[in-house]
Amino acid sequence: MTSGADTVGLAGAPLLQARNSAAFWAATGRSRGHEVIRRPGFLAVAGDERAGTRVLIQEPDLDAGALAEITELARQAPGPVDAEDPFSATDLSHLGMRSWQMPVMLRQPGPVAAPAMSVTRVRDEEDLRGAERAVISGFELTRFEPYRGGEMFPMALLDQPGVDVFVAHLDGEVAGACVTVVANGFGSHYWVGTPPAFRSRGVGRAVMLGSLAPLVDLPVTLTSSRLGRPLYESLGFAAAAPSTWWSSR
Repeated sequence: MTSGADTVGLAGAPLLQARNSAAFWAATGRSRGHEVIRRPGFLAVAGDERAGTRVLIQEPDLDAGALAEITELARQAPGPVDAEDPFSATDLSHLGMRSWQMPVMLRQPGPVAAPAMSVTRVRDEEDLRGAERAVISGFELTRFEPYRGGEMFPMALLDQPGVDVFVAHLDGEVAGACVTVVANGFGSHYWVGTPPAFRSRGVGRAVMLGSLAPLVDLPVTLTSSRLGRPLYESLGFAAAAPSTWWSSR
């Protein structure tokens, strides 16, 4: 039988990222009690005034009806709006949002080294709150301030199929975190975050190594920031194509 590893090349990475991002945000939306909207060309999560509305474009050639519905969702959103287009093919400039590009990256199956510090899969509320704080701080997510425990990562997120949260511990504290999602035989990483107080101490690498360990038999994608790209390349990820992101903030 042909495995995903035999058939996935860089050209297929944007589609894998699109599908996995949809799985991740649908799981996030369900765990938060937000409406998940599924259409042939996109998936959207209609959140509240703090979490915002997320749009995950699923095809490179959206029709006029899909674009009109995305436009209406954005205009009616009670909070911030974020859209992700791994194909960089849909123009949302009419919504007045800022845009930027980051590479979709693909790692083929293969072993990884052991992390240099403790990295564990989150099982309880204490570690999940630590992961939540690490990500909010690491990504400067001011929309979730003042902090409300469980707003970004509800406990229900741990019950979503294919979703795992990992934390790295350093000096007795949660020093970094990430989320992984396995769907349709592929994995992806999200929210790989390290608070400023723990940066330049190998936390990001440790979190990646620890969270990749259960995924060594799968192709894995992610979307990388400019600063994160050298780390991911050192772990075997290769840049595939630019993904365009849009945000009202």
